[in-house]
Amino acid sequence: MLLISSTALFGQDRTYRYLHLDVFTDRVLTGNQLAVFLAPQGLSDDEMMLIAREMNFSESTFVFPAEAAGTDFRVRIFTPSRELDFAGHPTIGTAFALARAGKIAPGRKRVVFGEGIGPVPVDLEWERSELRFAWMYQLEPTFGKTIEDVATVAGALGVEASDIQTSGLPVQEVSCGATFLFVPMATRAALDRASLDRAAMGGFLERLQMQRRGVFLFSKEPGGDDATVYSRMLSFRGIEDPATGSASGPLGAYLVHHGAVPKEKAREILSRQGVKMGRPSRVYISIGLEGDAIKEVRVGGASAFVGEGTIELGSR
Repeated sequence: MLLISSTALFGQDRTYRYLHLDVFTDRVLTGNQLAVFLAPQGLSDDEMMLIAREMNFSESTFVFPAEAAGTDFRVRIFTPSRELDFAGHPTIGTAFALARAGKIAPGRKRVVFGEGIGPVPVDLEWERSELRFAWMYQLEPTFGKTIEDVATVAGALGVEASDIQTSGLPVQEVSCGATFLFVPMATRAALDRASLDRAAMGGFLERLQMQRRGVFLFSKEPGGDDATVYSRMLSFRGIEDPATGSASGPLGAYLVHHGAVPKEKAREILSRQGVKMGRPSRVYISIGLEGDAIKEVRVGGASAFVGEGTIELGSR
């Protein structure tokens, strides 16, 4: 149990239950951690931020009744420092939390969350009465700027220019609702050696008139597993993310768009993320095509229930 008490901020006793899940995995203590507050009514924006900071996971979600027509729940997503319009593992994990709590009926095929970017459909796959897998839909991709100066990118990542795979695969911004900078690496070993120099990379992007983005590294080098790509996401916040659903849709779109994954395999992409940091994750990606045009982006995975607790807020 966690206790937050501040007479300056809080009043009559209020207790808020949360579920703790590990997302993009089916094993506890792996994947990406998430706290889901299923009945947060009465919390202010500032209180939700303070609670997310107290939980200290990359994100926490707060589930409210639907606000927009065509949605089933309003889901607000907070990092320890800000609210997000959209994020991947919180979307998948929230679906699992709602199913576990009985707020999504067993066997239901789809739920629609209202998030900051608008409605986010999530397809649900069940095994009897237990949710086993969830697919979230993302926006069609937007392909942004490419970076020609691979040597400077490599320097900001602490690797050699030869460690970045440049044959047909650019360093490029891609978005399916959230924008990331994708860097193709020649080997898994080089990817594991990388470390983001935030000042160097930030200054470089500023000179190119590009915003700071999460830097998503991936390698197609086989590694004795079933992964299409082996990946890491390095953040300007100084943390590494073990599973990044919002980056995985753009990753799949990038791979298919540039021919790194053939069209016939576009719905069968698997990204293994978080291995280097000891929280291995399995992020599934399905890219739907009409000819050469990408018309559907889905990212899916499982979640493991870790436990539950309550936050007790003192007097308001």
